[in-house]
Parts: sequence; structure tokens; C-alpha cells
Amino acid sequence: MMSVYEDFRHLSPAAAMLARHAARPRGVALAGVCVLTALGAAILGLLMTQNGAGSFAFLKALCGANAALDINAIAFALSFAAWAAMALVMMLPGAAPMLLTYAEIAETAAVKGAATVSPLVLAAGYLAVWIAFAGLASGIETVISAQIPPVTEWAVFAVSGIIILAGLYQFSALKHACLSRCRRPFAFFFANWTDRAAGVFRLGLRQGLYCLGCCWALMALMLFAGAMNLVWMAGLAAIMAAEKLTRSQMLPRVIGIVLIAAGAVILAINSPLARAALG
Repeated sequence: MMSVYEDFRHLSPAAAMLARHAARPRGVALAGVCVLTALGAAILGLLMTQNGAGSFAFLKALCGANAALDINAIAFALSFAAWAAMALVMMLPGAAPMLLTYAEIAETAAVKGAATVSPLVLAAGYLAVWIAFAGLASGIETVISAQIPPVTEWAVFAVSGIIILAGLYQFSALKHACLSRCRRPFAFFFANWTDRAAGVFRLGLRQGLYCLGCCWALMALMLFAGAMNLVWMAGLAAIMAAEKLTRSQMLPRVIGIVLIAAGAVILAINSPLARAALG
């Protein structure tokens, strides 16, 4: 039987080379990660060029000059766009090994003539989880922005509390169980292999849920660090990728210790006693 990757003799050499790469699941997976990550970066770049007032004006112009738009709805739309873009930029690169593992198995099956499903279906299931998280996070952010002043004593306690909570979660059994699934995708795909698109989409959902269970506390830090803060985005993305790409059992605990210490320091320096001493 002739491999589907060799049946391009009717094409020009350049077209045949492009078709071979397009037919390989690994090529599709890698291209999908690159394109979607670039799309997320482009959306973030567009949003960052707009200040708060400019963003509202942009959406009002888009929806019509006479449209009566609720300011909270606009804030939610902007926040959701930012969180969805951050999910693409921050989570997809860390998921690349998982997608490439599936693609490698699919490519081996395709060479043998077995039916396979595009890794883009798997990526769609994975991203569906993070898009849902983006909706929840943007809703929380909209409520916080509307109800709570930017700098209050409550906000200081909330920031230190969420940092300490994220640090404590690094030691939890759920964190390590989900992280183990993220680090070993081959066994998961081998045990749950399917050649149905709906089944592969569900595999993506499950992998997305494992990733969410692993990373939700770290992503929640963005609520208080400020969405679209490039320093925090880069730092947290590097931490989450390092956790998944290494097999170290100590790394999550070290990160947890650092976060707990940082939260405690923020709480201490903003305590009434510290303010009195500094004032």
C-alpha cells in the first residue's frame, strides 16, 4: 500500500513538499500551535494599543454610534478578549508536547493506513476548557473592577491571600495528580485512543481539565497582577511550562514556598504595625 505521504506525484515539487507537510499530523500540530499563539499575541497587542477610554470608544464605534451599550458589558467583552488571548499565548506553548505526542501517534497510525483525526480537533477540545476559564475570570475581573477601588486595605489582603493560596495549592494532591497527567500524555493517549472526531475532542477536553487543575491557581494571580501585564505573563508562562516539561518533584514545591513567602512579605509590609513604623 502506498503511503498517503508519497502520493503527490501529480503536484509540482514545491506544492508536493507543502502537501507532504500539511498531511503530517506533527506538522499540523506544530503549525496550529504557532498560528494560534501568534493570533493570541496579535489580539493582546491590539488591546494594549487601546487605553481604557479608547477601548470603549472603539467598541461603541464598532457597534454603532447610537447603540446604548452598558459599560459593564463593554468591560466584560474587553476583559474576555484579553483572557482568551492570554490563554492562547500562555497555555498553548506548554501544551505543545502533548499535542505533538498525539500527532506522533496519529502519524504512525496514518502511515499504516489507519484512520486518524487531526490534532487540531484535540487542540479545540483543550482550548474549550481555557476559553471557559477566560469567561469565568473576565466575569470576576469585571465585578472586582466595578465594585472595589483599585487600592484599598481589602485589596492588599486579597492580593497577599491569593498569592499564599496559590503557593499552598502547589503542595496539594490534586495539583500533583493533574501535573502527572500533563507530563505523561503518551500513556493517556495510548489507553484512550480513538479515531472518532468527537472522541478526540473529548480527549482534548480531558487534557484541558488536567491542565486547568494543574495551573488554575497560578493563572488566578493574573486577576490581581493585572491582565495583560507582560512581566507577569512571561513569568507565569515560564513557570507553568517548566513544571510540565520537567520531571522534577521538587520544582512545584519550590515555587509554592516562594509564593507563600512573597504573599507573607506583602501582608507584613502592609500591616498597620509596619505602616506605623515606616510612617
